[in-house]
Amino acid sequence: MKKNIFYSFVAIILLWSCQPQPVEKTNEEVDVDTPTGYFGEEINDSGVVSLTQLVSELQANDEFAGKVAGEIKEVCAMKGCWMTIDLPNGQTMRVTFKDYGFFVPKNSQGYPVIIEGVASKKVTDVATLRHYAEDAGKSKEEIESITEPKQEYAFEAVGVIIRDDA
Repeated sequence: MKKNIFYSFVAIILLWSCQPQPVEKTNEEVDVDTPTGYFGEEINDSGVVSLTQLVSELQANDEFAGKVAGEIKEVCAMKGCWMTIDLPNGQTMRVTFKDYGFFVPKNSQGYPVIIEGVASKKVTDVATLRHYAEDAGKSKEEIESITEPKQEYAFEAVGVIIRDDA
């Protein structure tokens, strides 16, 4: 009997200790008048390649690691948790931020940008595409018109420089 009580007590302690602990979010929405500066890891502009070079690299390989220069086309209207960049092949590349660890200003569309991280080709499912459309403030009809997954280029950035020469 004492053995059963002891083992029950030990099991309860083990189960309690394995509970996930709450994680405190340290990233906050960025809200500034002039959306320029460094976001995420502080990076520099050495070794930057063009978007044309990026597309060529991704056509030849499944992944590209490095820095790319472009212009911000669209930013998540909710928090600044993603942005898009138009590519020279007519496609748009979505840029997300490593581990959801930082955001960019919601008013940074149209600004030149340097991003560092990893780009890849991927298929984005319908639910995620609809989520992005909702974040971008699209109408209900536009969101519901998304019915098929999309092959696209994605970039996970560790650091971003938004330049002030827009």
